Amino acid sequence: MINKIKSTLGIKLFLTYLAVILVGGIVLFSTTQFALPTAFNRHMGGMMGFPLGAMGMGGNGAGQGQGYGIGQSLYNDFRAGFNDALVWAILTAGGLALVVSILFSRSVVAPLRAMMHASQRIAAGHYDERVQTDARDELGQLAVRFNQMAENLQQVETMRRQLIGDVTHELRTPLTAIKGSMEGLMDGILPPTGETFEQIHQEADRLSRLVDDLQELSRVESQALKLKLAPVEVTDLINTSVKRLARQFEEKGVALTSSQPKPLPLIQVDADRIGQVLINLLGNALQNTPEGGSANISAEQINGEISFSVKDTGIGIPSEHLPHIFDRFYRVDKSRSRRSGGGSGIGLTIAKSLVEAHGGNIRVTSEGDGKGSTFIFTIPIRNSVL
Repeated sequence: MINKIKSTLGIKLFLTYLAVILVGGIVLFSTTQFALPTAFNRHMGGMMGFPLGAMGMGGNGAGQGQGYGIGQSLYNDFRAGFNDALVWAILTAGGLALVVSILFSRSVVAPLRAMMHASQRIAAGHYDERVQTDARDELGQLAVRFNQMAENLQQVETMRRQLIGDVTHELRTPLTAIKGSMEGLMDGILPPTGETFEQIHQEADRLSRLVDDLQELSRVESQALKLKLAPVEVTDLINTSVKRLARQFEEKGVALTSSQPKPLPLIQVDADRIGQVLINLLGNALQNTPEGGSANISAEQINGEISFSVKDTGIGIPSEHLPHIFDRFYRVDKSRSRRSGGGSGIGLTIAKSLVEAHGGNIRVTSEGDGKGSTFIFTIPIRNSVL
């Protein structure tokens, strides 16, 4: 019985209300019994000519003794009647209070029970479970927060399932190509030439890059990546990125330029990671800009931040795709990206995570198809070394 009381909130609330009722009844009864003689003497004794306070003082005559006896009898009758009325009043009030306490207990426990059942269903994998409530008090706010938590869990689960599907698909593509080529070699359908082996090597290299990207993304998003912060010249970051990709831009026939920034302060960043961000953005510009186009990388200080910009004259991004461009494996044109041997689809996701790890933010703008795009990321000035 005691264990059930300890483990049931409704019983605890009911017993709490009951204790309040009992304490209130005891205090009420004790107070009235203590104050009753004085009240009777003040309102009745003086009016009848023999104050109740004369009791026990001894009388000087028969009239006084007779008056005292009448007064005492009247007081006893009055007290008995008052106590009867008081008992009925306490019983009636107590009964109503018990009913009200039960209703209040249920009103408090009901939403908590609903959240308990909902949490059990969510723990079992039913992430669409929600708590319905119209209350605006603390319990109502708790229910709202609970529903927000459930919504976030559902989104995380959806992203997890999508990630598994995307990874499976991305892994299957190179593996299928490698398997098909090997079967062709074993059956004698494909000639064992350098070109065949080169195709197999390219698919294996693609598979290796995907695994490396996934490992990198896992480290960044789990905050297991330790940044090696050091003062770095903004110009050096830009020039290094341009030099690394200059040949690829030249081979494709896309002009790559850089706008030399005005004198900027050294910034306290991990040069390798910010360089990786710039390489990812420039690689994205190269991949999505046709021959004869151009790309430009620049940096400037705006409102206490160092702002890096990578602008291209490529295929552009439709407005409906802009909010999702940094999602894992998201491609504006999946078929075109795969045909052209595009990346794994998580380079921009990694770039976003690395920028945010430095306390900055990244965004993309585009006027639409065929009008190019501009990727901008910022590093807070607090990371700067003046």
